[in-house]
Amino acid sequence: MNKSEFERRLIEIRAIESDDDKMLIEGYAITFDKPATHDYGGRKFTETIKKGALDKTDMKDVPLRYNHNDTWLIMARTRNKSLKLIVDDIGLKIEAELLDTQSNRDAYKAIKAKLIDKMSFAFRVADGGDSWTFGEKETVREVTNIAKLWDVSIVDTPFYDSTSIYTRSLELLESEEKRLESLREVELLKEKIKLKGKM
Repeated sequence: MNKSEFERRLIEIRAIESDDDKMLIEGYAITFDKPATHDYGGRKFTETIKKGALDKTDMKDVPLRYNHNDTWLIMARTRNKSLKLIVDDIGLKIEAELLDTQSNRDAYKAIKAKLIDKMSFAFRVADGGDSWTFGEKETVREVTNIAKLWDVSIVDTPFYDSTSIYTRSLELLESEEKRLESLREVELLKEKIKLKGKM
């Protein structure tokens, strides 16, 4: 997986009390139609994942990781049904039963103690699966089709209020702005050629 090809978002995760000592965690990885706004270079960047964005998403084999770390032992996985991904009217709900390992016990204790209370998901938008609106002071992105969910991950550093969580989106923002500027330049050039032709 090329890490430049996916994006990440943060949401909350919590431990669930269990009578049989199972290590259960749950939370919403995605909430539909909830705009997230961040300041970027004196401008606002607002992004919304629209309801229906997961209708065609590949979620066949999604691991639950710690800090998106490929070298960390996978905590749960859809393939063996220890991780469930449930799309409902609110968004994408995560339910996981952690395997009884020392690293999972430590992570579960940290979640119960609210030392770790955020979760992130890595994804790739389908071609044409988002739209951009560029205003003078705000750029708005709506994600309508997520092609692939790479992983869900508990994370120990809550970056939600930082633009660093939106690094990939901001790269896309800059790319789209450059593309738009190029299109404007082409249109201006066409207009100049038309004007010269009329002289």
